[in-house]
Amino acid sequence: MITAITGIKGSRFRRAAAVTVTAGAVLATGALTAAPAQAVTTPTITAKGGFLMNSANGKTLFAKAADTKRLTASTTKVMTAKVVLSQSNLNLNATVTIKKAYSDYIVAKGASSAHLIVGDKVTVRQLLYGMMLESGCDAAMALADKYGSGSTVSARTKNFIAKMNTTAKSLGMTKTHFDSFDGNSNGNNYSTPRDLTKVAVSAMKLSTFKTVVKTKSYTAKTTTKTGSKRNTTWSNTNTLLGWNGTLGIKTGSGTEAHYCLVFAATKNGESVIGAVMTAANATNRTADVKKLITYGYAKIS
Repeated sequence: MITAITGIKGSRFRRAAAVTVTAGAVLATGALTAAPAQAVTTPTITAKGGFLMNSANGKTLFAKAADTKRLTASTTKVMTAKVVLSQSNLNLNATVTIKKAYSDYIVAKGASSAHLIVGDKVTVRQLLYGMMLESGCDAAMALADKYGSGSTVSARTKNFIAKMNTTAKSLGMTKTHFDSFDGNSNGNNYSTPRDLTKVAVSAMKLSTFKTVVKTKSYTAKTTTKTGSKRNTTWSNTNTLLGWNGTLGIKTGSGTEAHYCLVFAATKNGESVIGAVMTAANATNRTADVKKLITYGYAKIS
């Protein structure tokens, strides 16, 4: 076979021969090292906006229209929970009596409900589960009413929304504005994938928040107005929970907002957090997030 390559002239032959000898020497000594890992292919997502970052160091891993303002739907409730859990001297066992105003709001808005019963006494902790798992807008209103200031339900919820916007500014969410406590926009409720990730990072530092959003199902034992007990079970709307280390955080959907998801995941010491906004449907939203989480792990490793 050597005669077959004698026709190669000059330096080309010498380089080829050198490579052959070097490779042979390495194989003979057993010193051949593994080839460098191939570059990770950046995924394509169908959602109109998306963002992913390394939770450990804040490094951006993926961005698609990450700073374009979009409707947030129920991902708004991440901020609602953040504001509640940031209250000084917070008592999670404090009770809130469910008002007819909350029920009326749900009916008027056609909003998602935690099925709270007027007159029942529900703890703040239970309301957080009802809001974050079942995406109950009645639970969100109850919390806003509880922790807002004012003489009426309207005044208190308005004050609470102002607190949400103040918190957004403090977190550097420069392209975010809330006009509701639950994502049912009144025409001026928006954020971006990058900004939603910022509030998610902050919220996930709160132990109660982290415990709530990773829960698949929760049964609240509430007290009725007659003093008896009532059991209400809420299931997490986030079907990705537990997949490939997914820890939560919050789904969102609406006629105009379409489908959104703020998510966090940890596996083998690698942690990612991010958001997708304006996916066409729930199936696409799930597929997009799976791509991003898988990509994030590979990019970090």
